[in-house]
Amino acid sequence: MGYFYLAIAIIMEVVAMTALKSGGFSKLLPTLVMAAGYGISFYFMLLALKTIPMGITYAIWAGVGIVLIAIIGMLRYDEMPDFPAIIGMSLIILGVIVIRVFSNTAVH
Repeated sequence: MGYFYLAIAIIMEVVAMTALKSGGFSKLLPTLVMAAGYGISFYFMLLALKTIPMGITYAIWAGVGIVLIAIIGMLRYDEMPDFPAIIGMSLIILGVIVIRVFSNTAVH
């Protein structure tokens, strides 16, 4: 159940960041979406922390969030990462896979 909670936390963090990009703090609706998104994200991360170690939770939350935000940036805002950024994000994905597949710490 911890990884289900973590997935919700990641999705809500991505929603919050996307709202921030689309006018957060200068427009009311994106600001409210951003605040609610981060609040919900942290709540579900708290639930995930009950069964997943803190370092593993944060590594997966941050890593997957970075990649999803980069994809949204490419699709919605025409923000194309350069080759080194793509390599770096690929290494982040690889790191999350290594943690999830090979780490005994990630399993509870």
